[in-house]
Amino acid sequence: MTGHEREAPPIRVVLVDDQEMYRAGFRMLLESRPGIEVVGDADDGDTALDLLGTLDADVVLMDVRMPRMDGVEAARRISEAGGPRVLVLTTFDLDEYAYDAIRAGASGFLLKDSPLEELLAAIRHVHRGDAVVAPSTTRRLLDRFAAERPDDVRVARRDEESLSALTDREREVLQLIAAGLSNGEIAGRLVIAESTVRVHVGRMLTKLGLRDRVQAVVMAYRVGLARPGG
Repeated sequence: MTGHEREAPPIRVVLVDDQEMYRAGFRMLLESRPGIEVVGDADDGDTALDLLGTLDADVVLMDVRMPRMDGVEAARRISEAGGPRVLVLTTFDLDEYAYDAIRAGASGFLLKDSPLEELLAAIRHVHRGDAVVAPSTTRRLLDRFAAERPDDVRVARRDEESLSALTDREREVLQLIAAGLSNGEIAGRLVIAESTVRVHVGRMLTKLGLRDRVQAVVMAYRVGLARPGG
């Protein structure tokens, strides 16, 4: 590990869950590892929004099933305000609330009983914005999104116009992201360096005006670059 890596600031995390046991457990687990700092916690979305107005955070671990304001509405408001990235946590695979949270702007989806290393990796991925968490699960969510939400002609036309700004390579990278490939897998498929893939991904997101890879995949579905089960 280089000195630069050692000096990198920790990822600041906020925990949002209506069950105190989960908040305490996640705090203990996360703070046991270097590079993560839990800077606050809240018991529902409304309280979380107030909290985020008082501190700096990088990633919000957000439960979706909560009283008062649930995680879906909270994720939507955080995304619209340009706040920290939201990683959705839920007890049930393909939870309807988690599906809605992804559509509302959450950057990732993970089960609460995922191994600690998977959770840590998910936080880092969401913080970087360079990977979709749990690609197989997110892919099934997006399959449902595409199947249940018919394309709006005006939105699809706008997306097609945006895609015209991409180079052939950037468009190819977008297709591979939509297929669920990681940066490393894309690099292997295209026989290029992973650092080059990251450059292409960053430029593609900037040109399309997108926040992260989840939004890129949703766009790819809307314009037909990816299809359910494809």
